[in-house]
Amino acid sequence: MNPDKKYILDEIKGRVDDSAFVIVVDYTATTVPEFNELRKRLAENGAECHVAKNTYMKRVLADSGLPDLGAELVGQTAFVTGDSDVCAVAKVISNFQKEFKRPEVKAAILDGAVLSADQVTELGKLPAREVLLAQLLGVLNAPAGKLLRTINEPGASLARVIKAKFD
Repeated sequence: MNPDKKYILDEIKGRVDDSAFVIVVDYTATTVPEFNELRKRLAENGAECHVAKNTYMKRVLADSGLPDLGAELVGQTAFVTGDSDVCAVAKVISNFQKEFKRPEVKAAILDGAVLSADQVTELGKLPAREVLLAQLLGVLNAPAGKLLRTINEPGASLARVIKAKFD
């Protein structure tokens, strides 16, 4: 194998292996300033956008044991990878698409499963990770709070009766 090709494949494989997700987008008709703006917005959310040959990406996905995206790997495709919150990255891509009408999401790989473009869009509609964790904490704390109020109620009722009697 050509050493240059091997270097490129190793570089792509390193990015894919270190990433929690891979989002495939079609960047047809995207201008260089628009593409740079997308990269800047993605970088703010811990993600990167790279262009690689589709054949290279097919090989890297196969070598990494990830699902085949052969049908989506046609045309001008770019690959978004990152190790942070996939929902925030999907939201950035969705907002950018609303603003500039491109890039178009083709598919994604998350936790070894292939997601459609619609599923990636739905991920972008979810609240931020911190908000979801706060909501989960609220759900987990609700039963304990209710139990505590139930245990304290007889004593509180007695205190209110005594206070009313002496007022």
